[in-house]
Amino acid sequence: MFFLRFFIYTLKVAFVTGLLSACVPEPITVTEHPADEGARDGTSAKVVFIAGPDSHGAGEHEHTAGSKLLANALRARYSGISTVNVTGGWPENADVFEDARAIVIYCDGGRGHLINKHLSSFNQLVAEGVGVIALHYGVEVPKGSASADAMLAAIGGYFETDWSVNPHWNAEFTKLPDHPIAEGISPFSVQDEWYFNMRFQSNMKGVTPILSAIAPDSTMERRNGAHSGNETVRQLVAAKAPQVTAWAYERENGGRGFGFTGGHFHHNWQNDQQRNLLLNAIVWTMR
Repeated sequence: MFFLRFFIYTLKVAFVTGLLSACVPEPITVTEHPADEGARDGTSAKVVFIAGPDSHGAGEHEHTAGSKLLANALRARYSGISTVNVTGGWPENADVFEDARAIVIYCDGGRGHLINKHLSSFNQLVAEGVGVIALHYGVEVPKGSASADAMLAAIGGYFETDWSVNPHWNAEFTKLPDHPIAEGISPFSVQDEWYFNMRFQSNMKGVTPILSAIAPDSTMERRNGAHSGNETVRQLVAAKAPQVTAWAYERENGGRGFGFTGGHFHHNWQNDQQRNLLLNAIVWTMR
């Protein structure tokens, strides 16, 4: 009996310890990756990758690993680009953004979005013309909030609850536009959690769809809900209207933004077309 009680007690301690560990915030780290020595001749450009804490378990919402993969691929392609990887949240020191040409935000969204508590810093970057790329859940900000206004101004669109939807489906991108972001990219298909029916700028002003696909009827199998469906989007899917899952945005001040709703599954970054399209988008937003 003693050993049984001791065993149960040990399990309880381990369980509570695990819960406490899960509640401890991930420390914010900053890692700089300079441009190649031979490229530091005044033409170097800087990109800051901001990754929120990972979530959803292994292989999904791996913001840190995804950001590092894209940063490494960017430097491998362009020797004149330096990158900074911020993990665990918004950087505590604004000096991280000094001379940045673009920022890439890969994080959980909604009420937990990284910009919610840092709108002053975020809006200043947008005002200065710094490019903004938001990936997957990073395109969702609270409906009707100052963050929604900020994201709309930065990238031209965002995921709005009770309007946009987040089903898992195989998107077949059969045709790409004549745009620098799509240069060298062939048609491709990827199974992911592709959001669609974004809340865009009025009349799509400044917005150019980059990836569009016809969503299958299976995307509307769930009941109506904040993320699952509404009558408007159901009618669009029934009509086989192409759904925009990635877009480019040109601001009136000359700055640029890019929204990409895929990126739920980490392994999809191994798709050459998807990864290279993201690299093109980052460079395009840097002007």
